[in-house]
Amino acid sequence: MDRIRVIVANRPRLMRELVSATLADQPDIEVIAESADDSNTVRLVIESNPDVVILALDSGDRRPSVCDFLLARNPAIKIIALATERNYAVCLWSQTGIQSTEVENSEQGILNALRGSTSIARQLSN
Repeated sequence: MDRIRVIVANRPRLMRELVSATLADQPDIEVIAESADDSNTVRLVIESNPDVVILALDSGDRRPSVCDFLLARNPAIKIIALATERNYAVCLWSQTGIQSTEVENSEQGILNALRGSTSIARQLSN
């Protein structure tokens, strides 16, 4: 079975470490890198071609600009953006344009989004 390759790119460091530690216990998920800033995240994505990037949703409900760049460069990538202070998460992907759906902001919700077992998988197959 192929493992889901993930880059965790959250600020602050504690959030990166907590997300990475949670994912480390999953046999079908591999954290291939961690990043603290957008430029390093872009470099890591270009070098390692992950399946998913998990990053922080910093300001309001606005999609971070790095998401647009990453999705334009690699439309197959999924991005899970976490806004921990608002207990909110969203998954972004690209088909003919950037799409998004809210994700349950819990460990199981994030794992479901990583594995594609949410409405995302149904939407992608249509």
